[in-house]
Amino acid sequence: MIAEARPSRLRWAILTLLFLATVLNYVDRQTLSILASLVQHDLGIDTIGYAHIVQCFLIAYTLSYLVTGWVTDKLGAKLTLALCLGWWSLANMMTGFVRSAGQLGFARTMLGIGEPGVYTAGPKAVAEHFAPEQRGFAFGAYTAGAMVGATLAPPLIGGLALTYGWRSAFVVTGAMGFVWVAAWLLIYRSPPGSEGPARTREPIAWGPILRDRAVWGLAASRMIADPVWYFYLFWFPKYLTDERSLSLLSVAKLAWVVYLAADIGSVGGGWFSGRLVRRGITPARSRIIAMGLAAALAPFGMLIATHVGIAPTLALGALVAFAHLVFQINMGTLIVDIYPIRTVATVFGLIAAGSGLGGMISTQVVGHLVAGGSYDRVFLLMGLLHPIAFLIGWFAVKDRLKPA
Repeated sequence: MIAEARPSRLRWAILTLLFLATVLNYVDRQTLSILASLVQHDLGIDTIGYAHIVQCFLIAYTLSYLVTGWVTDKLGAKLTLALCLGWWSLANMMTGFVRSAGQLGFARTMLGIGEPGVYTAGPKAVAEHFAPEQRGFAFGAYTAGAMVGATLAPPLIGGLALTYGWRSAFVVTGAMGFVWVAAWLLIYRSPPGSEGPARTREPIAWGPILRDRAVWGLAASRMIADPVWYFYLFWFPKYLTDERSLSLLSVAKLAWVVYLAADIGSVGGGWFSGRLVRRGITPARSRIIAMGLAAALAPFGMLIATHVGIAPTLALGALVAFAHLVFQINMGTLIVDIYPIRTVATVFGLIAAGSGLGGMISTQVVGHLVAGGSYDRVFLLMGLLHPIAFLIGWFAVKDRLKPA
């Protein structure tokens, strides 16, 4: 088994670097949203213009998944992630030098093109270096870096902007990525035969992938489930201020609980399915069991629509965030379990594009529902999505859950 042949210290060094890559990913992604008011004022961009710029990022991010997975399988995890992280770091630095809305839109489009690399190369690296019973934990541990990045971003970026100006925040956070690239190129080692000229000449067979019911079923599952995460990430704090009359300071003091729960779900969800594997349950069935339990917990978020107190509201929001990350981590690990290492990034990219598409659609739907009344209908809608996504995902892979 490949994972057992790799030195343990190398394995965990790689996982640490993947974790730091997702930290950087969310820091760079959030820099603009944190500094939006300052940037808009200096560049003369109105709210609609800013929304268009954000949409440029989302469109580029979604479409890039369709290509980045294939590139990862052709070039390997080491080179692909170095290129992608260097690309998005440069794009983030470019943002510090823009002088117009058009230039800002171009820079964020470039950021969107590069960012999927960490989410296609990461699963491939995990598949190459970790055994099935370790993959869930590894996948969850490095994905948890996203929430750490989301937590670190406001004080880091705010401090840089207040001290040196908003442009410096983009330049400094972007430059940090090149330090990471140097460490990655120095440390990462690919399994024998996984990269190189002989491997790159071997074409990826697109036909079987595109005809695979599981690929489209899992993509649909992510398209349906991931809007729940986008809602709790981008709209839940706004709900607390708009509907529950919390001050910005109160939200800053309390809302972190939701995202801490997401981190616990990320690591704990992978650990749980790994425990099931150690007990003799097949890897794929273990991931499905964890996803089913998460899908059963997520609908409790509908209770927020009954206007319970602030503490129960935060607890329910935390429960949904926890459940979603358990669901997402185990779906990602399931993909690694059921597809060969040679094509796993291509498949992962196609499925992850479903998440981006769901995010674009849900942003419009949620905005429409909120503008037309209260948030209550949104919480009720979100509570339905995980069970539906689970049923679709289970149906898509049910034939692969039987022991070999």
